[in-house]
Amino acid sequence: MVLDTQRDTIEPILSFVAQRLVRIPADIISWIALIFSIGAGFFFFISTPETELLTYYLFAASFFIFLNGLFDAVDGKIAKITKTTSKKGDFLDHALDRYADVFIVGGLAMSQWCDIRIGFFAIIGMLLTSYMGTQAQAVGYKRVYAGLLGRADRLVLLMIAPIIAHILLRFNMNLFLGFNLLEWVLIYLAVVGNLTAVQRFIQTLRFFKSTQKKKIQ
Repeated sequence: MVLDTQRDTIEPILSFVAQRLVRIPADIISWIALIFSIGAGFFFFISTPETELLTYYLFAASFFIFLNGLFDAVDGKIAKITKTTSKKGDFLDHALDRYADVFIVGGLAMSQWCDIRIGFFAIIGMLLTSYMGTQAQAVGYKRVYAGLLGRADRLVLLMIAPIIAHILLRFNMNLFLGFNLLEWVLIYLAVVGNLTAVQRFIQTLRFFKSTQKKKIQ
């Protein structure tokens, strides 16, 4: 969760954007963020190694991921500014985030850039990471954001990697050990995402263990 530690650095930027969008309800911003994720997944899906140098679809996908991440980051701030925070809004935000993740990674997984089996495990790791974080809160612990890979990290990876993949393709440097860069990114999401889920799982079990000890004492 490297980028979450830098949130204070970009806080002024997010506040500036939120102030400019404050007339739009926070829930609508969440839905707009989802639409951007659909756009990202669509451009991943229609991009191919054969046509990418002409179409620049990977650049379009990166741009839509940026917009998804930006709008997802400011919806909560808008709710705070307008004093409209609610459990319903929090639920909507997190539910739409999961759909957004699936649209983005799913579009890449089903594209000609990736073996769908790699994408399958990347989606599992991604969803389990988020599930462990929110389920911990549901059973009486806090919402867990700790771990190796958070959503902000995933989005930045998926934003930067397509641009680099396009550049590598231009110089005929697309493959490394039989996988292209975008496949390596999904392999990373699969491995580190599942490790993060395990981290959060263990952290929650430790909470139950410490709670039981307090009851005994």
